[in-house]
Amino acid sequence: MDLFEKCRNYTVAREAMAAGLYPFFSEVESSLGTKAIIDGRKVIMIGSNNYLGLTTHPKVTQAAIEAIKKYGSGCTGSRFLNGNLDIHVELERRLAAFMHKQAALVFSTGFQTNLGGISTLVGRGDAVYIDREDHASIVEGTRLCFGKVYKFKHNDMEDLDRILRESDNNGGKLIAVDGVFSIGGDIVNLPDLVRVAKKYSSRILVDDAHAIGVIGKHGDGTASHFGLEDDVDLVMGTFSKSFASLGGFLAGEESVIHYLKHNCRTLIFSASMPPPAVAAALAALDIIENEPERRARLTDIYTRMKKEFDALGFDTGDSATAIIPIKIGENEATFRFWRALLDNGVYANTIITPAVPPGESLIRTSYMATHTDEELDQVLEVFEKVGKEFGLI
Repeated sequence: MDLFEKCRNYTVAREAMAAGLYPFFSEVESSLGTKAIIDGRKVIMIGSNNYLGLTTHPKVTQAAIEAIKKYGSGCTGSRFLNGNLDIHVELERRLAAFMHKQAALVFSTGFQTNLGGISTLVGRGDAVYIDREDHASIVEGTRLCFGKVYKFKHNDMEDLDRILRESDNNGGKLIAVDGVFSIGGDIVNLPDLVRVAKKYSSRILVDDAHAIGVIGKHGDGTASHFGLEDDVDLVMGTFSKSFASLGGFLAGEESVIHYLKHNCRTLIFSASMPPPAVAAALAALDIIENEPERRARLTDIYTRMKKEFDALGFDTGDSATAIIPIKIGENEATFRFWRALLDNGVYANTIITPAVPPGESLIRTSYMATHTDEELDQVLEVFEKVGKEFGLI
């Protein structure tokens, strides 16, 4: 059989394209602020992870420009060899302090961070325990590791306790979870997770990609949100959300970070973060630390939108952050709902199987601190109109 036969037989996406319902790879023709130009029309953007609205912040863009002038456009090598700039080291130092950890390590992408970190730490004789709704990068990291992999029911710490008890693993144990779940917007039950982890002498890794800049006393994520900074062993973060850049990091005990620096293949064999991305992340961190009013505004926005969507009759699940899902049902209905939103001037994201179970497809909305009240009013008006047309409310 020809290896490419499965590719030629893959028709689902082309069928959606032909029907005018294809919601992916949309060409964005303008900056990713609260408004964007898609298909030649201006729309309100509620499909971005630009939570603090920093991608166009003058301090962030200027920092990137200055870094290009000083260092050039890229490093042309890995951190391990020729690509370790002084600003990489500065960013790691700043992140370690911000996340209340001894050390931090910067990777080229967030996906590589989980992929490499988990697969490097969990070896033969070890075990890793993950939530069934963890991000794909965590899942792929467990597929590459040589340890045993166990999945527990979403945010169900009694199920985690049962699996840890029944697995009877004598090696090292790692529990890897999202802090804020990237599709549902709900927050991990970290207090109970910590209790279970201590009971079985397990280490904890929290993926705070969607939490940093959004929750926490200083925007410093899930552990800070619950006052459990000392109980989380490793914190993973990305720069492609609140940090308005690209890359990722792990923060934790110095000995663990030192080990990863010398053993993690996704770090050693990848070119390092380009200078403008590093400088942009540093500038964003300055803003996160010094402008708490942005986070306060974001909190007001997503609290309002959740309340308003619920009042209209939409099913928004257990969202408690800037990610608010609107549950639709079947894939085709979700495609059509997405198209109707776009036709009415609102761009959101379509989440379908296999990212969610069959029959649970949804529209993923997400918000920025820079959204205006007028824009939010318009979004709600469009959702009310489309929701009634589709018989959802």
